[in-house]
Amino acid sequence: MLGALIGGALVGTFLGVFLAYGIFEPFGKRLVQIIDEDSECLKVAQQVIIGNMHGYPVPLIIEAARVCINHHAQPTFGELFDALRK
Repeated sequence: MLGALIGGALVGTFLGVFLAYGIFEPFGKRLVQIIDEDSECLKVAQQVIIGNMHGYPVPLIIEAARVCINHHAQPTFGELFDALRK
């Protein structure tokens, strides 16, 4: 009788640890990544609005907004100003 209870407790513990570390933790981290990627647009817009309200020069506003973008998708300084000239 005692062996069955201990076995049930071990199975329950293993299942709980497996679900926590194997499923829910990666899922939660991926959700955080998605939320951070989606909030980049809002951070860029915030930098543009704040810079415009303070009367900063346009190149400074653009650079402040560019820095808020993830490094993998961030345009270089030259690419940004070439695009603005067109």
